[in-house]
Amino acid sequence: MENGLVSDVRHVLVLPDRDAAEEVAQALGERFGVREEPQLVRDALAGEDDAEDAQWLVVLRDEEGRLDPGELDEFVGEWEGWREEP
Repeated sequence: MENGLVSDVRHVLVLPDRDAAEEVAQALGERFGVREEPQLVRDALAGEDDAEDAQWLVVLRDEEGRLDPGELDEFVGEWEGWREEP
């Protein structure tokens, strides 16, 4: 069982716009020591055609399970965002 200790824990942070998502992605390294660059994903709201109505997701892997969900909630709230529950 070589992969017994590997987990696929991911945190999804939802932000109101691209600028906020980019700032959060950069600040994650500074605040939490995240070494792997988070993935930025544009998430258009259902039925919305306007790019201005898109939310941005910051997806980061946490295979070691060292990031506290409560701290991430508080952190992303500084940019008027939230952490999605899995």
